[in-house]
Order: sequence, then structure tokens, then C-alpha cells
Amino acid sequence: MSKSEDNYHHGGGNLPEHNEGETQELSVKHEVIDAYWKTNIRLLVILLTVWVIVSFGCSILFVDALNQINFFGFPLGFWFAQQGSIICFVVLIFVYSKLIGRIEDRFHLDDKDHEKKGGEQ
Repeated sequence: MSKSEDNYHHGGGNLPEHNEGETQELSVKHEVIDAYWKTNIRLLVILLTVWVIVSFGCSILFVDALNQINFFGFPLGFWFAQQGSIICFVVLIFVYSKLIGRIEDRFHLDDKDHEKKGGEQ
């Protein structure tokens, strides 16, 4: 048995055959998908970092300094603890939605073509 056949308990007898062109096309698709997910994960890390800084930093760590500033009659640190982090999270959801749409367009992975075809693949 060859190495590739060792990975399958049935000896790889029913593996689909690919010609060289299909194999290269699949390789390109995997590279695009890998690049898309790296970009997506990077975006998520950045946005979640912003949320942690706003929610944890502004409402807990920097609360004393922020409480010196009044915002609509309330200390700013208190405001961030009660409202600011929630509003920031909702804003970040909209930012993610907008940016992920651009990323999907850049990698040609949007659902628009899929929707036009009526959900058929």
C-alpha cells in the first residue's frame, strides 16, 4: 500500500480522480479560502481587542481618571460601565458586517451570486 492509501481504511479505492487542471484549481481555491480566513480572524481579533479595551479598560481600569469628566451629567467611567461598552459592542457588530462584506468581495466569496441562482449550487 502506498502512503496515500494508508490514510484510508479501504485502501483509497473510491477516491475521486482529478486531472492536473482540477487539482491546481482546488489548490487555488484552498489558498483563497485560507487567505480569507486569516483576514477574517485578524479582523475579529482587532475588533474584539477594541471591545475589551472599551469595556474592561474604560469601565474598570481607567474609571478613576474617566470619572473626572462628566458626560450628560454622569461621570464618564460610570457611563462606560453602564452604557458605553454595550453601545461599542453594537457599533462593532455593524463595523464587522461592513468590513466582512468588503473582505468577501475582495476574495470573491460573497453570497450575491448564490442568491441570484436561487440557492442552487
